[in-house]
Amino acid sequence: MTDREMEWAFPRIKRLPPYVFAVVNELKYRLRREGEDIIDLGMGNPTSPPAPHIIEKLCEVARRPNVHGYSASRGIPRLRKAICDFYERRFGVKLDPEKEAIMTIGAKEGYSHLMLAMITPGSSVIVPNPTYPIHYYAPIIAGGEVRSVPLMYRDEDPQEGFLRRVYQTVKESMPKPIAIIVSFPHNPTTICVEKDFFRDLVDFARREGIWIIHDFAYADISFDGYVPPSILEIDSAKDVAVELYSMSKGFSMAGWRLAFVVGNERIIKNLAHLKSYLDYGVFTPIQVAGIIALDSPYEIVKKNSDIYEKRRNILVEGLRSFGWEVVKPKGTMFVWAKIPDHIEMGSLDFSMFLLREAKVAVAPGIGFGDYGEGYVRFALVENELRIRQAVRGIRRAFRKLQTAV
Repeated sequence: MTDREMEWAFPRIKRLPPYVFAVVNELKYRLRREGEDIIDLGMGNPTSPPAPHIIEKLCEVARRPNVHGYSASRGIPRLRKAICDFYERRFGVKLDPEKEAIMTIGAKEGYSHLMLAMITPGSSVIVPNPTYPIHYYAPIIAGGEVRSVPLMYRDEDPQEGFLRRVYQTVKESMPKPIAIIVSFPHNPTTICVEKDFFRDLVDFARREGIWIIHDFAYADISFDGYVPPSILEIDSAKDVAVELYSMSKGFSMAGWRLAFVVGNERIIKNLAHLKSYLDYGVFTPIQVAGIIALDSPYEIVKKNSDIYEKRRNILVEGLRSFGWEVVKPKGTMFVWAKIPDHIEMGSLDFSMFLLREAKVAVAPGIGFGDYGEGYVRFALVENELRIRQAVRGIRRAFRKLQTAV
């Protein structure tokens, strides 16, 4: 095979750009090899373990001799019932575990395979900008196109501005996009919405005959009394929408890879059909432990949310103490911070500056899309002492920058 033929053998890979975050990670790893103490607030990887009784159930079931074979791709029946019972208790939403719920190997896998099931050559989906990268690239990997819509402009109400731009994009697109991808509370911007937002979006999608995919990854991490709504709480939402619910964040089970797609029966059926060719499900002891987690008192999730809220307060108040005015988020495990106007750096250069001078790793906003430029994202994944240490390092770096000017 010639070099040219070998290049053509990977057409989807050629559509994927270099991973921006890899540049920051490379410097982070190099500095650590050199002995530097780097505080990593770059990746949203929960550091707290699941509740002890969930781990104990995993171990108990794993000792059984009959649970180590292939499992169920859709999720064992009791687990699908557990997620449906959880949704009814948590959101007042009734779901049929046989037709309206399917387990996935994490939300990222579920969303990516959902795109593979839905996308045909020439079809497109609407994705906010900035956005979690897989929301943008999964449709491209599946062979489709993306209509990138700015999530918000500065000081704008996202419910009005974003929805207006979505409506306009649908009218101007030929052929019409097949789906709208949303995710609230939002990663990376931490924007939160109320039920009215979903009500307007569902009404529009029903009129236009467009699907809605809502990634509800941060359903259980919210602060200051804010309660994130499920899109399925809206009347008739199941006519056009599915929601991805993940146990990674609220339950601190990120490495367990346990998530669900719930909602529209037709979408669930087709995703199940595709997945039946691709996987044999999650390890059965993890599924059983997932049942225990979902059936547990909600206080175990609230406890994790309270931890993130305390970290948020320390970081935001610390940054504000030396003049970096950042917005205090109502949800997610992140702080989305606009780079101060007097610092003339792009988000990637600024992230590298914080790594070198403050010994703090953050995610550059440009990695989430063009409209993320000018921002960095802090992940609240270190303990309170380490976050205070990060604030001190950033304060020193800012003073050094001012001295240089």
